[in-house]
Amino acid sequence: MLFTKMEGAGNDYIYFDCMNDTTGEMQEKIIPHIERLSDRHFGIGGDGVVLICPSKVADARMRMFNADGSEGKMCGNATRCIGKFIYEKGYVKNTTCTLETLSGIKIINLKLEGNKVVGATVNMGKQITNPKDIPMNLDLVKDGYKDLVVAMPYTINGKEYKITGVSMGNPHNIIFMDENVLDLDLEKMGPHFENDPIFPERVNTEFINVIGPNELRMRVWERGSGETLACGTGSCAVGVAAILNKKVDPSKPILIHLIGGDLTIEVKEEGVFMTGPAAIAFTGDVEID
Repeated sequence: MLFTKMEGAGNDYIYFDCMNDTTGEMQEKIIPHIERLSDRHFGIGGDGVVLICPSKVADARMRMFNADGSEGKMCGNATRCIGKFIYEKGYVKNTTCTLETLSGIKIINLKLEGNKVVGATVNMGKQITNPKDIPMNLDLVKDGYKDLVVAMPYTINGKEYKITGVSMGNPHNIIFMDENVLDLDLEKMGPHFENDPIFPERVNTEFINVIGPNELRMRVWERGSGETLACGTGSCAVGVAAILNKKVDPSKPILIHLIGGDLTIEVKEEGVFMTGPAAIAFTGDVEID
């Protein structure tokens, strides 16, 4: 099967063109092999696999799988890459396109240089901050935080943190830190956060430094994938959390520096907007038994 390896700020996935797979047969052949395909030593390598599928309600539909084979609801960086793919393959003619996801339809505005898409702005929809809907285990949420978890003291693996819960289709746990996030040992820390019982569906955790006016540094541990170089839904959740924690000016764009590049987040009445790059790394074919 042919594949395209694409990345958005270093968040890299293996993309399969299933736009003509109206029966789902091709998708079902790929899904059992996702963990192997994602392996960076014995497969193609990536943070997971994305299937670009036909949709009855949008220009395309995204099925996104983490590196461990679990299916996620959304991937912000993948939305931009899919926009690039369906435009350059001719599935859409306009620079504004729509994408069906498990967390709703996303509107993508493509940025072109010549006839190539180099990035996009995506309306990622409105944030979810009610802990019941993120979801969070309300039995573990402290009194006074039952409706909004912002800077709530909570102990994970023997250390107390101030956590903020936000969902952008995926659950996120945001922690603002004085310690330089570049010095954190996420390989040891990450699994404790991902699997803590306060997040019954596991969680993505973002570790944040405020480094300037409306300027943040971020590292992220994603459920099912481990540390990734960028996370689009995570960056949107961080933008919301930064406003809730009064770390930024909500009227201005928020620049987030990730290991793999920069994303710009704007929190507006009509949704959270994410702007960032999209690029093809390489293409090839792989044998699927």
